[in-house]
Amino acid sequence: MSELPQTHHMPATSERAWVRNTLIMIAVAGLAVLVAAPLIIVFTEALRDGWAAAIASLSNPDARSAIRLTLTVAAITVPLNAVFGVAAAWAITKFDFPGKALLLTLIDLPFSVSPVVAGLCIVLLFGANSTLGGWLVAQGHPVVFALPGIVLATLFITFPFVARELIPLMIEQGRTEEEAALTLGATGLRTFLTVTLPNIRWALLYGVLLCNARAMGEFGAVAVVSGKIRGQTATMPITIEMLYNEYLSVAAFTLAAVLTLLALVTLALKTLLERRFAAQLAALGHP
Repeated sequence: MSELPQTHHMPATSERAWVRNTLIMIAVAGLAVLVAAPLIIVFTEALRDGWAAAIASLSNPDARSAIRLTLTVAAITVPLNAVFGVAAAWAITKFDFPGKALLLTLIDLPFSVSPVVAGLCIVLLFGANSTLGGWLVAQGHPVVFALPGIVLATLFITFPFVARELIPLMIEQGRTEEEAALTLGATGLRTFLTVTLPNIRWALLYGVLLCNARAMGEFGAVAVVSGKIRGQTATMPITIEMLYNEYLSVAAFTLAAVLTLLALVTLALKTLLERRFAAQLAALGHP
């Protein structure tokens, strides 16, 4: 009997070991400088005067107001963007209609427009000097320099995250399953709840996590529409800037540490999602 030919596994790359090691060292050094070092500095500076000073700075009414406002804005914008993102992805992937390409372009608009410009547009539309804004102020419902303006700015900046996670997946899945469900007599709502939503749930959760992280850290657009009113319309990023400019470095870094911890919690949830549902997420194109 003739022996079967032996197969040899080829390496993924043909570079020499020293080239691979050099590239790895460059990547690690970049992460250390851009990620690890700032994190260490934030927590070191926050605890420079001890735990008591850090906790005392968080007990300040302005700091508590900033934390509460940031969490409130995230709690409003993230569910709304989840709904908007699903609706936009559903419309783009399941229907053909005039202006479909334009809708795709508009979804990507927040990625290309400066947040400061977006904030200025909101001020021009809803400021006290505009017709609509003046009427809203007269009715006792101001938008600019109030919570609604902050929510609008954050909604605009974070809108693409959910939609952009869902659209590629829903295009790849196609319309076959939904059309089969409709043929069997299912209503549109039942088709969405029993067919579409289970197929996109992990991409939706992934987009929500990204949206939440961006909402809590938004600065540019919110800085324009909020007016930076201390204790009222100053979110955590804005309050951090104000404290640092006033040379209250311990208070600024302590609040920055809290914001960093919130971001790390989001990152931990993202990592847990990737590890626990690796197979499902692999189908979404995530590593």
